[in-house]
Amino acid sequence: MRFIGVKHPNLAAWGGMFTILGLIGRVFHGGIDHMAFQLVNVQSLELATKAVSDSYQAFHIVRYFNGWMMGGWILLAIGAYRSGTLGIIRSIALSSMFFLPLGTLKGTRFESTFILLGLCIALVPLGVKVLLDGPPPSRKAIIWTIAFIVGEIAFIVLSIFFPEMMQH
Repeated sequence: MRFIGVKHPNLAAWGGMFTILGLIGRVFHGGIDHMAFQLVNVQSLELATKAVSDSYQAFHIVRYFNGWMMGGWILLAIGAYRSGTLGIIRSIALSSMFFLPLGTLKGTRFESTFILLGLCIALVPLGVKVLLDGPPPSRKAIIWTIAFIVGEIAFIVLSIFFPEMMQH
């Protein structure tokens, strides 16, 4: 958004806002998916299936963010191309996110891998450029980053092998 905004602030603002709102929707749906899968463990497959199907069309405002996100990816791709932030191939790769499945329990289709690969093609080179163009991180930042990563890995391992410890 920042790079696009230098030359096309409206495209950057609208594309970024729509995309971020849509990503909030993805997180919301991820929570619903998690709850649905957990219902299988604490109830049964039959009860979980009934609960999900009975509540599938329940109103929630986040549902309306889905279309915004789809439009947001397109606006960001257009802005990235028009601003010179990304070339035509990487802009098209960015716009492929438009096709990623949305909604509760939509699952991941085979082609989702290729769609996400498009996002990587678009943004990984830009991320590398940003990292190389900026100042190097301080020694303190490196130490804290390593400590955080090690701590997170330890937490994940403990939660996998000792789930009862993580319940409280």
